[in-house]
Amino acid sequence: MLKRLQDDIIACTRCPRLVAHRERTAIEKRRQYRGDTYWGRPLPGFGDPRARLVIVGLAPAAHGGNRTGRMFTGDSSGEWLARALFESHFSNQPTSTHRDDGLALKDAYITAAVRCAPPENTPTREELAACRPFLVRELALLTRALVVVALGKIGFEAYLAACREAEVEVPRPRPAFGHARTHCLPNGIMLIASYHPSRQNTQTGRLTAPMLSAIFESARQIIDTPRRET
Repeated sequence: MLKRLQDDIIACTRCPRLVAHRERTAIEKRRQYRGDTYWGRPLPGFGDPRARLVIVGLAPAAHGGNRTGRMFTGDSSGEWLARALFESHFSNQPTSTHRDDGLALKDAYITAAVRCAPPENTPTREELAACRPFLVRELALLTRALVVVALGKIGFEAYLAACREAEVEVPRPRPAFGHARTHCLPNGIMLIASYHPSRQNTQTGRLTAPMLSAIFESARQIIDTPRRET
């Protein structure tokens, strides 16, 4: 069950470096959030348990999800993602500011490769591997998924690694990451790659709002197109 998985994620202490960083950040805080009580723990995924769209990101932001207790919430990346999801009718509002802000995802579920905020937003290979079983369990429980949107190369590679670990066939040659590239996997999932809505990408123009919106419009079209029974 998703609830049991979420409880297991929140209680996780597998990676000493990540534990130290998330807890130190929650104590030191950023000046503008000095009055906030930081979450400071691993973050479970959230959204519609019957989602046909699954979004795989990188990891919680130190002063975003690690502060608010919900992925893609309370930071610039969350603002970009929330707006794009709303525009494509996957949510009820265009903002994601705090855990109790009323945001409800519709037919969508958000998760990540790593559940703790990593230093410099860069998890190690070992940390990615330690967190992977959570993603494997999560994907197995999201039985109605038709489309996976991977935000960033790490999210893309994490999803493919989770497929391999779950003994789900991965095509050969192996799918390559590239913005707006779509791959039809043997299990019927359509995997759509997107640049991550990080400040590094959005402030340089590598990713624009129309580009991100187009990703989720593509997901919407795939989901809303009737599939022939075979």
